[in-house]
Amino acid sequence: MKVEVVVASNRAADGVYEDASGPILVEGFRSSGFDVTGPVVVHDGPEVKTALEDAVARGADLVVTSGGTGLTSKDLTPEMTAQVVDVPVPGIAEAIRAAGLAKTPRAALSRGIAGYTGTTLIVNLAGSKGAAKDGLAVLTATFVEHAVSQLHDGDHERN
Repeated sequence: MKVEVVVASNRAADGVYEDASGPILVEGFRSSGFDVTGPVVVHDGPEVKTALEDAVARGADLVVTSGGTGLTSKDLTPEMTAQVVDVPVPGIAEAIRAAGLAKTPRAALSRGIAGYTGTTLIVNLAGSKGAAKDGLAVLTATFVEHAVSQLHDGDHERN
């Protein structure tokens, strides 16, 4: 499975500080056996939309964003993602928030969404190291592989 990691951080894109969440995601997906590209660090807003469209054009199976899901006027990742996805998959974002809520009530403040366009699943995570770890715990579960299989018209597993 091809995974691309996109970090939406104005300060990291400007070189003010080095992003910490992207490398956690890259390493986590690689250690789970995925082929990973990134992290690509971009400014929040239209650059996120462009990065998502580029990842879809390259044939990514899963694109995970980190950052830009908060409540400030500069947090635009969910809006940019909504312009790219064709079909929402709210259960994934709910599962990620639930994993975070087990540790901090601040997880409820993430406006991250999930959905797909074509055969690419796109998932937003909050920008903290903790959110990256919580997201990995959910996204490296076998249901993501099943979801990507379904996007390629794979058959349902029989239990």
